Amino acid sequence: MKLKMEIKIKYFGILTEFTNCQEETLTIASDSISELIDLVTKKHSKLKSKDFQVAQNKTIVSSSTKIDGTEIAFLPPFSGG
Repeated sequence: MKLKMEIKIKYFGILTEFTNCQEETLTIASDSISELIDLVTKKHSKLKSKDFQVAQNKTIVSSSTKIDGTEIAFLPPFSGG
């Protein structure tokens, strides 16, 4: 049985329009970023077809990363220059 934890999720840029919020707190029983992404894209279906990156504790992480922080950020694509 997975333990439930409370995660604060922040959305930036265009992602705030797709979620209609800048941040929210979710109680999850997931332990990986990929499971969290699945949960968030089910809740905010407009995110399913969008590109974004996920940061945990201000560091970009992959979907296979284990959740070990309490702050997760969903970031829109960045353009360099």
